[in-house]
Amino acid sequence: MPFRRPGLARKLARELTSPGRLICSHPSCILLAGTQMIRPSLILLLSWVCSWICLASPAVAAGVDAAAINGADFGTSKPPPEDRINALVVKVQVLLDRARFSPGEIDGKLGENAQKALKAFADAKGLAPNRPLTADVWKALAATSSDPAITEYKIAKDDVKGPFLDKLPAKIEDMKDLKALSYTSPREALAEKFHMSEDLLEALNPGKKFDQAGEAIFVTNVAKNDARLKVARIEIDKERQTLKAFSKSGELVAFFPATVGSEEKPTPSGTLKVESSDANPNYRYHPDYKFKGVKSKEMFDIKPGPNNPAGSYWIGLSAEGYGIHGTPNPSKVSKSESHGCVRLTNWDVTLLGKSVKKGTPVEFVGPPQSARKS
Repeated sequence: MPFRRPGLARKLARELTSPGRLICSHPSCILLAGTQMIRPSLILLLSWVCSWICLASPAVAAGVDAAAINGADFGTSKPPPEDRINALVVKVQVLLDRARFSPGEIDGKLGENAQKALKAFADAKGLAPNRPLTADVWKALAATSSDPAITEYKIAKDDVKGPFLDKLPAKIEDMKDLKALSYTSPREALAEKFHMSEDLLEALNPGKKFDQAGEAIFVTNVAKNDARLKVARIEIDKERQTLKAFSKSGELVAFFPATVGSEEKPTPSGTLKVESSDANPNYRYHPDYKFKGVKSKEMFDIKPGPNNPAGSYWIGLSAEGYGIHGTPNPSKVSKSESHGCVRLTNWDVTLLGKSVKKGTPVEFVGPPQSARKS
């Protein structure tokens, strides 16, 4: 679109074409005019493109940083968007995570999993809101913890030492020869360590590469990974795509979004029992599974790792071949189909796996899952 004030445009172009002049300082762009003159029209085009890129980046678009998130409070303004990072939503998701009402991957967006967690929290508190986040829900949630939602963290040597995969194969047949299904980068490892999306990690730390031990970064201040829950019974809702853990007294002690089977490969019905609970499982593929897109006619194993098809943890159930496990794609939990098992994020299934014992009943409720996007 042409400038309506050509005189101002020419003046701007002269300024931008000064030797060494910074055109855009955003970490995603950082364009400098060179020591030679550049055509003003080209500079204006570059400036327009830079502005578009900056506005499209998660950090600039949402205006999120540690101070904004930690200071966020509920207002009477319009509800937060579902498709953009929002400071209040980041804080809400962190509080839900700490309260054991998992929003899944913390991404700063009021999407399906965040709304599920808010509804479960509201139900547990005896609230009946007409939308996911209301003043009453916020008041009850904010009362669960006063610690800051975002905190500073110094990258440790273990975070960056690897080894890391150059690329995660798209097909599981191509995974069988790998020594481990490791993370693909320190950034991916750090994001998962703090239950957050890589986009949010980048938004909080513009310009950081996350590959230097000792470097300070901002992360979500989530619940500790060494916790244990008193789980006496598990309930999995096939229609709502959720998992609830209850104590012996019937108290809800944890809520998780989940991917529960598919029409092609449905989960079992009725009540099963926990048979095993193992960290860092191997994944064994059997031709009888007949997974779509898998051509192998022979059984094969895939080595452990967070990007293993079963993720970082496996809870075996009393129906052969079925279990509750992690995933290499936390953003897709409850938004995609599974091959009959129940998928949680790696951090959620690790917490659950450490909290169950052999014989814990697992009840499947609700009608079979309707068709969902794969």
